[in-house]
Amino acid sequence: METEGAVSAPNSSGTLRRRKAIILVLICTVIGAAAQLLLKLGSSTVVTDSLWATAWSMAFNFPLVLGLSLYGLSTVLFIHALRNEQLSLLYPLISLTYIWVTIVSVALLGESLSFWKVAGVMVIVTGVALLGKDDNR
Repeated sequence: METEGAVSAPNSSGTLRRRKAIILVLICTVIGAAAQLLLKLGSSTVVTDSLWATAWSMAFNFPLVLGLSLYGLSTVLFIHALRNEQLSLLYPLISLTYIWVTIVSVALLGESLSFWKVAGVMVIVTGVALLGKDDNR
């Protein structure tokens, strides 16, 4: 005779793995937003005289190098999350990076926030929520 705990154990384990994967991807979105901010900050000092001068100035530009490193870290974490969950669920969550970038751009860079930017962010949030719906639950 099966016990209720034995029947629900695989499901709870799967739920826990899903939550961990989703949290990991949400962390990726925050790291990705930080990377974008650093790329924006570093872009102001890039020399554009020639290809060689541009590459050289980028290679020794701390914000750019740190931003690219954060992108790398975000990718490694995302790959780890993919091991335990569906790509079709996790990848749409990456679009939440747009939300963090919008907030950071307004708060730290003094960029403007228009009706259309807010509407776009709302469409992204709605889309992510819809893609996360599962008919089997």
